Amino acid sequence: MATQHSASERTEEKNTAIAPGTTTDASTKTAKATSAAKTTGATKRSATKRAAGTAAKRTTHTRKTASTAPEPVIDENGEAAAPTIPTTEPYQFGRTVVLDITPGEEANRFPARVELGETFHVTAEVFVEGRTKAGATAILRNPRGREMMRRQMVCTNPGLDRWETDLKAGERSDVKPWEADFAQVKRQLGDWTVTVQGWEDTYASWLHDARIKVEVNDDVENALKEGSALLRRWAKTADAQLKAPQRGLLQDAADEMDDQSFSPAERLAAGDNPEIAALHESNPLRDALSEGTERTFRVQRPKSTFAAWYQFFPRSEGAYVDQATGKIVQGTLKTSVIGLERAKKEGFDIVYLPPIFPIGVTNRKGKNNALVAGPDDPGSVFGIGSAEGGHDTVDPKLGTMDDFKALTAKAHEMGLEIALDFALQCSPDHPWVAEHPNWFRHKPDGTIAFAENPPKKYQDIYPIDFNADLPGIEKEVERILDLWIKAGVTIFRIDNPHTKPVRFWQDVIAAVTKRHPEILFLAEAFTRPGMMRALSYAGFTQSHCYFPWRNTKEELEKYLAETNGDEGYYQHNTFWPSTPDILTAYLRDNGIAGHAVRAVLASMGSPSWGMYSGYELIENVQRPGFEEAIDNEKYEIKVRDWADAEKYGIAGLLTSLNRVRREHAGLFGYHTLTVLDSKDPNILAFARHTPAELNESGKPETLIVVVNLDGHNAHQSLIHLELPDFGIDPDKGAHLRDELTGREFDWSWDNYVSLAPWADVAHVLTVEY
Repeated sequence: MATQHSASERTEEKNTAIAPGTTTDASTKTAKATSAAKTTGATKRSATKRAAGTAAKRTTHTRKTASTAPEPVIDENGEAAAPTIPTTEPYQFGRTVVLDITPGEEANRFPARVELGETFHVTAEVFVEGRTKAGATAILRNPRGREMMRRQMVCTNPGLDRWETDLKAGERSDVKPWEADFAQVKRQLGDWTVTVQGWEDTYASWLHDARIKVEVNDDVENALKEGSALLRRWAKTADAQLKAPQRGLLQDAADEMDDQSFSPAERLAAGDNPEIAALHESNPLRDALSEGTERTFRVQRPKSTFAAWYQFFPRSEGAYVDQATGKIVQGTLKTSVIGLERAKKEGFDIVYLPPIFPIGVTNRKGKNNALVAGPDDPGSVFGIGSAEGGHDTVDPKLGTMDDFKALTAKAHEMGLEIALDFALQCSPDHPWVAEHPNWFRHKPDGTIAFAENPPKKYQDIYPIDFNADLPGIEKEVERILDLWIKAGVTIFRIDNPHTKPVRFWQDVIAAVTKRHPEILFLAEAFTRPGMMRALSYAGFTQSHCYFPWRNTKEELEKYLAETNGDEGYYQHNTFWPSTPDILTAYLRDNGIAGHAVRAVLASMGSPSWGMYSGYELIENVQRPGFEEAIDNEKYEIKVRDWADAEKYGIAGLLTSLNRVRREHAGLFGYHTLTVLDSKDPNILAFARHTPAELNESGKPETLIVVVNLDGHNAHQSLIHLELPDFGIDPDKGAHLRDELTGREFDWSWDNYVSLAPWADVAHVLTVEY
């Protein structure tokens, strides 16, 4: 057997390990410095440099090294290893080529966005010349430049040299912004960086050829000597970050490969076995190390991605009909605690309130958007402003600012966040109309132009004109948002942001989040893709989207892939089956089953989803000619009998879906979803998966969702599951549990599913590992 190295010898070797570029004692110090720069370079980048650099500088950042050529690394056979070539300009290639790193927007100016602890996916094109094998590593560093994760990438498309891996910035947290522990969460937020390092995989290249040569007995001695020299060099390379036992393993293997008393096959086996393979996976020899362009990821607070919203109108919560007068008595902020309790019971995280400001009288809208309001019509909550105040005032019919602060305090006590609707528009009675007439567009006859989208007219609303005094409007909006933040609001839902300048929102959001980095913004925008993406670049954390109108299997498969693909690093779509403005034909036509289907798709298909109150009561009658509910709550107060909710079962389903989400929170990112193959055009299937390496349990985690999109008929289909992709041993198969019913199933590659709307509209299956 080969000579065994003693512990003392290995300790000595640890102290004399050399880095690439070192062949003599005189060059050892230089080589060690170079190696240290490679392995801990992030910590060498000063905070001053990071703060001073512009976005353009950050996107073209390349670590500077000496312009002189590095000393060659010569092994014991006299062969030179591929060197690390210094790059001093962003356009220069290293010795290994690294291209097309994703995610990244076209100019690499705006950072990708992820939630703290959210799994995300990085890919790159990495290759070297000829038939030499390449390797790739992804390095994740926190805002202070400290390396937090290092993962070897896997080549998933050798023909296109595509390498991929998953990373995770920090650990998920459910700490709320008002809780004392949030300070610890806050320290982890900010701009993290990912660097893809390409390198020549000398060991894999040697092993490929050596196996063939030993098998056919061709030039065996040279192949084995080359291998033993490589293992010794690997053991002495600082970049591999080997511990003493690992270096000893390589040195022992090299000795055995040189021992001609063993057969060639036995000598090769010394350097080709599971132990060496595991070391190659965790601590490889990386020659010709080269870095791609650094990518920035903005890590945001909990609920920036993973959130469940519940919307209700305070004036309807606790509303009742006065039996003496036959008139409706509206709810208040005090009675709105009823809505908080319902949201909490159903498992939602965020309560979203439409505007709670005073409502104008001039041109007030009546029921169902009637042009003339009746004497008891409360008006549209979006006709903001009256003699009683504007955006900085609570509607006196709802209560006082103290009442609002008491409501937010109660919500926080229950673990709920309060999101407030901010619609930047005014009724003709808003104080701004008299105080800032230049903030509105005037017609040639001197009158102010009300909002319109011909042929639609909104006579009760004056839109803001941003051209005359953009700085003044920004300053006033920042003041108002700050007022509501101090009252307990942690999220703003912005109404129609796409009808205002993108730069306006960029300035306002930057100013607000500089003072209050915990504040989130939801864009209520249904418009062109370019504008949606620009709003996300401007700082909107989440966005409404076209999910309500994606109803066929083909539409949904495409939309799920889009929402949960690279687009999801910038535009965080939130799935809402309905809103006060949206009631689709699908919900109208598919009854209880249709409401169940859309709730499953929304809650399981997106990390962020929302529900508008009344959904539990199957309120699905459209206003004739419009895709919105009749007797719309935007224009009137709704008196609901919540005792009826139990007979429909939707409230219970919402509770179960939110429970599943909480119990498997790590699966709900924008980059963990895979659409599964199913044959029936009405059966949609997808899976969410996190690999074992990114779970604290050390086990994979997988959730499989199968939905029957037909609200009237039963359907059957085979669902294909590519078992190894989800960490499942094909020989054992998978044991699954339905989270909605408790039933259990055993699955393999292709699996039969039958779903009927009168029984189960969907399976939500967890894989037991």
